Amino acid sequence: MDFALPEHLPGLLAEMDAFIEDEIKPLERENMQYFDQRREYARTDWENGGIPRREWEDLLGEMRRRADAAGWLRYGLPSQFGGRDGSNIDMAVIREHLAHKGLGLHNDLQDESSIVGNFPQVIMMDRFGTDAQKAEWIEAMLTGTRSMAFGLTEPDHGSDATWLETTAVADGDEWIINGAKRFNTGVHRATHDLVFARTSGEPGQARGITAFLVPTDAPGFTVPYYWWTFNMPTDHGEVELKDVRVPIDAVLGEVDRGLEVGQTFLHENRIRQAASSLGAAQHCIDRAVDYANNRIVFGKPLSVNQAVQWPLVELQTEAQMVRLLVRYAASELDRNHHMEVSDKVSMANYRANRLVCEAADRAMQVLGGVGYSRHEPMEHIYRHHRRYRITEGAEEIQIRRVAQRLFGFGRK
Repeated sequence: MDFALPEHLPGLLAEMDAFIEDEIKPLERENMQYFDQRREYARTDWENGGIPRREWEDLLGEMRRRADAAGWLRYGLPSQFGGRDGSNIDMAVIREHLAHKGLGLHNDLQDESSIVGNFPQVIMMDRFGTDAQKAEWIEAMLTGTRSMAFGLTEPDHGSDATWLETTAVADGDEWIINGAKRFNTGVHRATHDLVFARTSGEPGQARGITAFLVPTDAPGFTVPYYWWTFNMPTDHGEVELKDVRVPIDAVLGEVDRGLEVGQTFLHENRIRQAASSLGAAQHCIDRAVDYANNRIVFGKPLSVNQAVQWPLVELQTEAQMVRLLVRYAASELDRNHHMEVSDKVSMANYRANRLVCEAADRAMQVLGGVGYSRHEPMEHIYRHHRRYRITEGAEEIQIRRVAQRLFGFGRK
């Protein structure tokens, strides 16, 4: 097996770094309140439900505009959408590289915002949308004139997605939707919410759930509040749907087969999320090593102590193993249908997300009080990436997916 990167990637990463230094870092330096110890407070509109401040999101928008003009933002998308047909292995290496660089405007994971965009909604629309939906949605999502939140989780149902209580009933040329959704990420700015609702079948059945494109300004669609979280600002809204009417053609994919749409979203996100967690973990390890080499305690560098060395060696070894796993899973995703390699994607995701939490925690310990402060990035990295062990499928659910393949659960 050849473990070398594809030939085009090293040069590509160098070009990307040059773009960041020339176009993005100057913009970041003009807005340091969003990246230094003030970041959480500068980004958050505390008096408006804790959602992101408009000025902060405008800055992210300008970053994306520059990245799109330079040909980076759509890199991972097919060429017909202005992309460069970037593969999953390309995206895994790029996302790790960008996160490894640390906090910055080039790659703010709290908002899933990067110079190389992650567009699972575009991929969903390309795979499942009608020709009319594709024409109406894809370019609009890329330019920001339309945006889509993701309404799967409910107040009484999270990982048990086949037990949804939200329902949709056909009424002539419309659907009537009733229910509630929780943690609708990005709904504060979304033009639509992708709402999953039961249209047939019984609780617990995968068949019978349908995905609907619901305008957020539709009568009966309300966001009563936002969940304040470990890492602020929040964009995780609680949504209520009371007799919300949408056209009969507001379905994305096939009626009763909406979970296939949701699985596509999750698998595209999971491998890139894993790569980002790996990159952030490597950043924490590198920062801890640099500090230990330069910190003089009791007349000698902190790094001569095995109590400092050994935990970081363990983390570095784990990072190298996870790196190989992430790249292997990404390569398999390029060669196979995503459901055929879902166990490999799950392995990479839950191991990478655990790793970054452990690396951030250890880096805090090595740096001591300074590491615990907001003047270093570890607290922010930990608070953000701790979320990844729950979102896109809790790690217990992903371990269960691996067990299904390992033990043959669910097979006839």
